[in-house]
Amino acid sequence: MREFCPALAGKTYFNYGGQGPLPTPSLEAMTASWQTIQRLGPFTTTVWPFLAEQTTRVRQSLAGLCGVGPHRLALTENVSAGCVLPLWGLPWESGDALLISDCEHPGIVAACHELARREGLQVATLPLLGLCMATAQGELAGTVLEQLEQGLTPRTRLVVLSHLLWNSGALMPIAAVAERLQQHPRQPWLLVDAAQSMGSIAVEAVAPHADMYAFTGHKWCCGPEGLGGVALSERLLEQARPTVIGWRSLRNEASAASLFHRDARRFEVATSCVPLASGLATSLELLADQGTPAQRLQTICRGSERLWQGLQRVHGARTLLAEPPPAGLVSFTLSDATGLPRNTADVVETLGRAGIWIRRLDQPDCLRACIHITTTDAEIDQLLAALAAL
Repeated sequence: MREFCPALAGKTYFNYGGQGPLPTPSLEAMTASWQTIQRLGPFTTTVWPFLAEQTTRVRQSLAGLCGVGPHRLALTENVSAGCVLPLWGLPWESGDALLISDCEHPGIVAACHELARREGLQVATLPLLGLCMATAQGELAGTVLEQLEQGLTPRTRLVVLSHLLWNSGALMPIAAVAERLQQHPRQPWLLVDAAQSMGSIAVEAVAPHADMYAFTGHKWCCGPEGLGGVALSERLLEQARPTVIGWRSLRNEASAASLFHRDARRFEVATSCVPLASGLATSLELLADQGTPAQRLQTICRGSERLWQGLQRVHGARTLLAEPPPAGLVSFTLSDATGLPRNTADVVETLGRAGIWIRRLDQPDCLRACIHITTTDAEIDQLLAALAAL
């Protein structure tokens, strides 16, 4: 897999959680797809079967990874679209409450606050970041459920919680949270940001429990940017209405009176770039050739544990998690010789000049390195040496 990724040549890359490298076979598949479309004619009766074939191919692959039927999988541009499109189509009532963890991505938080402003909803925070940093992963599920219990109210209608937290790297007990919400009198919907979980851990046993499980293909799946998806629950398909509407939302393009698809396609909008589907499907197949999601996670965890253990020996480094991460996100802070926090932006810039690429986060102010199956022990040791030199 590493040899397929030219983006990994000449640099030490730890930013898979931002964007993964695109393998050459995936790029070639996209180019071949464009060429086929042009050869057949981009708007001819002979091209439609090919377009349907490529779209079906990626939809079935993503649905299989999520453990749901293809009818529950909507293709979107990215995580944000996968969250917002169905979220804004739900039947809200003034005074409904949204419970959002304090570890969510700002894009999703902003969308929820704007929804609350327009619909007259309340917004409450589920404080988890501090718990994740102070609690062992084996005990975290119970602690999260206790915190959830305190945050729920009779008006709670939605809970927003990532599967793998993008800042700390902790793993959330999504299935247990979903079970608890089903016991609530109002059975709140569960929106799961799966930006960091899809492609890095096995999700098929978890995704079916969420009402919205939104992900992208350009991070851990190593696909092209511009294509992702969202797995939707059966009850959401019954309750939610389309939001942004186009011809792909309709059961019959020839007649708007036919109204919308009964399945997840009602949240798809209009013309999209089909060659992206060819590229993402190829990336997913390349990953599958490297082993099952569980097997690949073992490789990822071995690398992240190596980095986590090494950080314990770097003077001034402090990992956000108190034990090796459950996946590939390793977040940490760095202090100078006097104990003062290092400027994280300066650290990223300094490492970048040495060809080592990590990123900084704002909430909390920290550094994050991502370990994928393509990450080597030598690269991890190179990062640790560079941090020690700082």
